[in-house]
Amino acid sequence: MSSTKRAISGKTRRAVNSPFARDVLAGLSRRPKSLSSMYFYDEKGSRLFQQITELDEYYLTGAEREILQTHCSRLAERLSAGSFRLVELGAGDGRITKVLLRHFVERGLQFEYVPVDICEEAVVGLTDSLRPLAAESKMRVDGMAAEYFEALAALSQREPQPTCVLFLGSNLGNFQPAGARRFLSGVRQTLRPGDRLLIGLDLKKDPEALI
Repeated sequence: MSSTKRAISGKTRRAVNSPFARDVLAGLSRRPKSLSSMYFYDEKGSRLFQQITELDEYYLTGAEREILQTHCSRLAERLSAGSFRLVELGAGDGRITKVLLRHFVERGLQFEYVPVDICEEAVVGLTDSLRPLAAESKMRVDGMAAEYFEALAALSQREPQPTCVLFLGSNLGNFQPAGARRFLSGVRQTLRPGDRLLIGLDLKKDPEALI
């Protein structure tokens, strides 16, 4: 019996060398058990989620589109002092952000759009869909398939440039309160003075509406 336990323990130690295995081990060791939502978003998971956002019951997409359409001119004014970088965390297919991108292009703004998503297929699809818009404008697109902080760390090594980080879709709700605080603190540490964070949050709702 003891030799079997040692063998299992050895396998466990070797397995947890991967970030995925460490996250699974940590999440399933908690009470209540949990797994990070980022692991839902492989190619199939991302495609399914985009279909969910098209449902009438998923009101966030329509609400966020309306907000950005209403206030895109104000956002452009805040960012139009010179060239800037627009970084979107969890970009998905970028359908909502395209409202902003098209308006910025129409205003003649010069900027780099960096969509970040853990799903490489989603990033490739989004960047490909934006090629025609980028070809006729001062917008440059440079997608990154990475975890949020990996991407922000990589961007911090580039030439300093005024940056606006987008975190839309009420994705902060994927975190527990302590995790949300750590996430926001981490984002703040990567931003420089004068940078901005535009975050989309849902209002409190009746649990029945959410269910």
